[in-house]
This record gives sequence, structure tokens and C-alpha cells, in this order.
Amino acid sequence: METIYKPLIVSIVGNIVLGIAKIIVGALHSSLALISDGIHSLSDVVTSVVGYLGVKIASKPADQSHPFGHSRFESLFAFFMGVLLFLVAYEIGRDALERIIERHVIKVNVLMIGITVVSIISKEMMTRYSLRVGKKLGNQIVIVDAYHHRSDALSSVVVLVGLFLQKFGISYGDSIAGIIVAFFIAKVAFEIVVKNINHLTGVSPPEDIYRRIVEKVMSVEGVKGMHDLRAHYVGPRLHVEVHIEVLPELTLKEAHDISEEVKKRIEEVEEVETAFIHIDIKGVTE
Repeated sequence: METIYKPLIVSIVGNIVLGIAKIIVGALHSSLALISDGIHSLSDVVTSVVGYLGVKIASKPADQSHPFGHSRFESLFAFFMGVLLFLVAYEIGRDALERIIERHVIKVNVLMIGITVVSIISKEMMTRYSLRVGKKLGNQIVIVDAYHHRSDALSSVVVLVGLFLQKFGISYGDSIAGIIVAFFIAKVAFEIVVKNINHLTGVSPPEDIYRRIVEKVMSVEGVKGMHDLRAHYVGPRLHVEVHIEVLPELTLKEAHDISEEVKKRIEEVEEVETAFIHIDIKGVTE
């Protein structure tokens, strides 16, 4: 099994087990917070399956219909994963409000607290594993999946607090925890959706990335100037275009070698997928 798929497989299996366990315990003891947390875990199964398919498609090589590869599918699938989280947040928040209106109160026991603690520990371990693999491979889908785990772990922390509040006589602690979980999931979903909309629509990178690219270009011997630097996201990675200026007495081969070195150095920037270099003669106005 390829490394990039391992965290997604772990995510699918782990979330199925945790989700079913939390929903069963929550249903047996009428805990909306636990049931909601279980649904959150099962929603992560859906997003992980979507992520798995996204990685499969995004990793396909360039072809006639997609000459620059399929990397945009990575952001497309990540976007839909964010939208799914929004729907989960809405359902949880609505059910929690209905319980408060209906004055629904539950009794908390050790089993409910125990399954929540197990969930927190398990999800944090899954978060760290997926983040390590995702950042190592620079894969946005695996990183997004990791933050789904983190959101689930933190929502379980909120559930745990809500259960303790309920246990010690604070009414609606379970339902209040459900509302907080819904807000947290919605926040994560919003960040994921916005980030991937930017990637899909070709937004420019932050200024610090531009500065790093300029430094790389001007560090190449023979480059006497540069202009018309442009960069935009194609999926999660950047395409860069820049004009470099060289001396007129250089041979064609020398100028070409300089442009190749510039291309190489720009593509050393972590976020950059490919660079397109145009050669101009210094002092000649186009």
C-alpha cells in the first residue's frame, strides 16, 4: 500500500469503529452530544472516502485532456469535503436547539465518559499521523483529513465537558456541548472551503512566497534583472511565470542555461509545481 493512502485507510476504519461506538452508547443513554459526535466521526468516513478518490484522481499523470496534470482535483475534492462538514454542523446544531427547547435532560454514566475519552485519544493519534504524512508528501487532502480528526478530537473534548456539566447538575450541558461542537465543525468547514475555492480559482500566493521567488531568481549568476513575475495556484501548487534579463553578448546556449537554472531554483520553493521562464535582453524594451 502506498504511503499516501495509509492515513486515509486508517481514517476510514478508525472512524467507523469510533462512530458506531459513540452512536450506540449515545442512543442507549439518550445523549445528543455523543450521538452528534458519533455522526461527526462517521461523516469523516465519507470525507476520507472522498479524499481517497481525490488522491487517486489527482495523482494521475498529465494527459491530452489535462496537459498540466490532475492536481486541481485535489482541491476540488477537498472543497466538497468542507461542504459536507457544513451539513454535519447544521444537523448537530439543529438537534441540540430542539433538545433545549423541549427541555430534554439526560443522566450521565461512566460508560459515556469512557467512550468519549477513548475517542479523544484515538483521534489525536490519527491527527498526528495524518499530518505527518500529509506535510511530508505535501498533499492537501491528507492534511485536510488530519484536521477533520483534530476537529473530531476537540469536539469530543467539548462533549466530555458537557457530560461532566450534566453529571454535576448543570441542565442541558449535553445539548450546549452539541451546539459548541456544531460551531466548531462549521468554522473548520468554512476555512477548508475558502482555502480550496482560492486554489480552484487561481488566487495569487502571499507576499512572502513572492519574496522567496525573487530571491531565488536574483541568486542565479547571469541574471541582471527580472520583471512581470506572476504566480497562481493550480490546485494546491503554484505555477510561476517570470521574465529574466540577461546581457546581450551571451550566446543562446548560455542564456538558455541561465533560464534552466532559474527554473530549477524557483521549483525548489516548496509550494511551486512548475515555473515558466522568458528570456529578455537587458536594455532592450519590448
